[in-house]
Amino acid sequence: MTRIASVFTDKKHAALIAFITVGYPTLEATLDAVPLLEKCGVDMVELGIPFSDPLADGITIQQASFEALQNGITPAACLDAARLIRKKSNLPLIFMTYYNPVLSYGPERFCADSFQAGIDGLIIPDLPLEEAGVLEENALRHNLDLIYLLAPNSSEDRIREAAERSRGFIYLISVTGVTGIRDTIPPGSDNFAAKVRRHTDKPLCMGFGISTPEQAAQVSRSVDGVIVGSSIVHIMGSLKEWKPSLADLISSLKKAISMAK
Repeated sequence: MTRIASVFTDKKHAALIAFITVGYPTLEATLDAVPLLEKCGVDMVELGIPFSDPLADGITIQQASFEALQNGITPAACLDAARLIRKKSNLPLIFMTYYNPVLSYGPERFCADSFQAGIDGLIIPDLPLEEAGVLEENALRHNLDLIYLLAPNSSEDRIREAAERSRGFIYLISVTGVTGIRDTIPPGSDNFAAKVRRHTDKPLCMGFGISTPEQAAQVSRSVDGVIVGSSIVHIMGSLKEWKPSLADLISSLKKAISMAK
């Protein structure tokens, strides 16, 4: 059983998946954050490889990516960080990035080096299913789960194909838009999840805009995992002493999710 699959064996509660941008606000902060997230109960971590044109991300993660790039963070530096994190943590680790850095690095080499660094999966928001064959083949060869995304406006054919090809879990986008901190989750997220479940028994995880314990609890009732990113990135970038606030947020998210099922 893979590390990602092991997260979904317990059906009593939805998993909590955290996103952080590698190198933001510093590389040292990234290395400190993952063990803290694990200690506080996070089940899986997405490590964002910064990119200059993050089309799927809102202002919080856009700014984090910009500053990480200014800090000299490259895909090679992210691989080095993953190796160091893997020595401290057994959590499933997923690289989330855009296809340009992967293409520049070389898809086969990127997958091989990611696996050697201890990465378990890949999320590439701007990679269409129609153009994903090369990366999909290399990910499979190197035991990486390539995770596809679905939006509320995805067609039945798109849902069917993504459900068939996605490995690890299927990433459901809660809104037709970008990531970011929002006051509310649009109605219909449960209907969206139910629509996808008609095509697959693979785990479904929902992200984009989920920021508060109340929102996490709401979403967790219909999916197998809740993905929180912008609120975590905001805390890490806006507070000099961010660790206590991050621990408080994660603890409150876990409590809300555990009580919602």
